[in-house]
This record gives sequence, C-alpha cells and structure tokens, in this order.
Amino acid sequence: MGNELTVQQALERYLADVEQSRSPLTHKAYAQAVQRFAAALQTHGVPPATTPTSALAVEWMSWFIESLRDDAVATERLYLTALSGFYEYAAAENWAAVNLPALKRLRQRRARREATRLPPFPHQEIEAILSAVEQAAAVPPDDMQERLRMLRDRALLLTLADTGLRVAEACRLDRGHLDWNEARAIVLGKGDREAVVRFSARSLRALRAYLDARAELDGVQGRPLTSLPLFARHDRAAGCRLLPLSPRSAEKIVQQWAVATLGNAARGTITPHTFRHYFVTVVLRASGGNLRLAQELARHRSVTTTQRYTHLSDEELDRTYHEAFNCPKSDPSNP
Repeated sequence: MGNELTVQQALERYLADVEQSRSPLTHKAYAQAVQRFAAALQTHGVPPATTPTSALAVEWMSWFIESLRDDAVATERLYLTALSGFYEYAAAENWAAVNLPALKRLRQRRARREATRLPPFPHQEIEAILSAVEQAAAVPPDDMQERLRMLRDRALLLTLADTGLRVAEACRLDRGHLDWNEARAIVLGKGDREAVVRFSARSLRALRAYLDARAELDGVQGRPLTSLPLFARHDRAAGCRLLPLSPRSAEKIVQQWAVATLGNAARGTITPHTFRHYFVTVVLRASGGNLRLAQELARHRSVTTTQRYTHLSDEELDRTYHEAFNCPKSDPSNP
C-alpha cells in the first residue's frame, strides 16, 4: 500500500475537516455516521483499518443504507448526507475514483422517504375566527387606537382567508398596490415573482372600513396615500407614524384571535399559513376539485403542492360513498 491512506485514516481526515468548518453538533453527528459506516464495512468483510481508500466503492453506500433501516428517517437522511460528503471529499482529494452521479442515483433510489404529514383540516376553525372578528368589529370600541386595531384585524384576517396571500406578502402591501375597481393587487411573492391576487367583496368592504377610519391619520403623514402601508401598526411605540405591520405582529394577531375564539388549544395550531390552507380548501370545493385552477390562485409552483390539499375538500367523496353503501336499498330477492 505504500503511503496510501486507509479508509479509516481518510474518514478521520474528513472528520477533522468537518470539525474545522462546521458546528460542534454537526461534527458530533457526522462522527456518529462515520462510526456506523465503518461498522457496516466491517460486517461485509471490508476492514476500514487496512482497506485502501482507493477501493472506495458505491456499493459500500448501499451496505450503509441497509444498516440504517431501523433508524428514524431523519437520522438516515442526516447520516447519508454525512457519508455523501465523505465520498465527495475523497474524490476531491484524489484518494479514490468515485462515480458521484451513480452515488446520487443510489441515494435517491434506496433512501426512505419521511411520510408527509397532511395539513390539518382548518375550515370550521377559520370560519369561527372570522365570525368572531366580524361580530367584534361590527361595534368597534370608542377609543380610536383600539378601534383602528379592531378594524385592521378584521381586514387582515379576511384578506388572508380570501386571497391566499402569505403573511409576508400581505404585510408588504401598500395602498397603491390595490386596484379597487378590478378587486385585485399585484404582489411580489416567492422568488421576487410578481403575481395577481384577487380580493373578495367582503375583504374589500373590511379594508374600506379600516382605511376610512384611518383617513385622518393617513392625511397627516405628508406622503402620497398610495405609498402608505395597507396594514399598519396602531400601538404606542408607533404613535402617529404610519408604520407597516410586520409579519411577526400579524402572526400574533392571528394567534390572539384564535385563542380568544377557540381557547388555548388553538395556540400554535392556527397560524397565518392555516388561512392559506383554508383558501385552497374553499377554491377546491367551489371548483369541483379543479387542481389546476387552485394551483394558479394559490400561486403554487407545482401542482403537487396543491394536491396535498385535495383531502381537505373530500365532502363529495364522503357523500358519494354513503349514498352508495349506506342508503336504504331495495331487496334484490324481493323486487
């Protein structure tokens, strides 16, 4: 072997590099992965302490994958990342001629996939929250700041529910982005992509009521109305300044209304993104399950994302099933 590194020595050098470039926790996890890899090699008659690194083979990764079958999927994914890094490191150091594309294909073919957890069915919960905020805003408080907060909250929650806007997108909206005649707005979404978002009649009514109540405050800003935030802060720190509502503040508003309406059990379970779930559900129900239409309105890049919500609108399936199997039928022996 001469001065050629053994697999064990190569693994140790790889871990030393990881220790210098990654966090202590990452180094610890990678060290555990390396230890498991060495054990898998030993089991298959390839002792790491004496085997030259030049013998590094893609097949060894398949042995390693097999040895991880009893581990959690997340652990498997982490360990495979660590070992893929070792293969890439060995190839970069010219210690072994590694077929990296074949290694990648092996991982994709053999690695397990963590089960996708379906989003919770939010329809009744969201409807209850919207009903509560509508009732509260129907008789807003006399205090102007509290009044503005109440009307803003209603406008925000209805906008999230009826447009499918992500919370950051809603908070970035200025008054000038909204075309009242066309009931739509141009928003800057994921990847800085512009998109058209449509507004419902009830969300526009709520926005108009909020902005009408805010008219005096808007008028003293010394800025064009079109440049003012659509959703603003109304707290002591903001004072008379019209500052945009932050996504974090919008999340707190959603949580406050969720807890106030549904109780503490809703804390952390109803979020702004739950309102997007609601939006997709409503679109799917109204369109008879038209995935392509729901994908466009929700601005999902892939229809696969939209398909995750099809189970949320399965009332048609429920009704058809029960009509087929549970409705009274005539006795075929006694027509």
